[in-house]
Amino acid sequence: MQINRLTRTYRYDGIDLPAPPHLADDPAALRAYHATLFPAILNAEVVDAGVSGTAHVTEYRRAVGTKG
Repeated sequence: MQINRLTRTYRYDGIDLPAPPHLADDPAALRAYHATLFPAILNAEVVDAGVSGTAHVTEYRRAVGTKG
């Protein structure tokens, strides 16, 4: 049996976002941090995109067509 460590990767619009270690355990703080880079993340949906290689990918997806 082999055990592989997965790293967390956060992605928005095809761009991998930095995740400071001091915010890694707080999803709300991490989202606020990422929103300083891309303000649209505040309204984006958080989607678990699964495992890609050695990374567990979490994506912020823009809400398209939801006006009002």
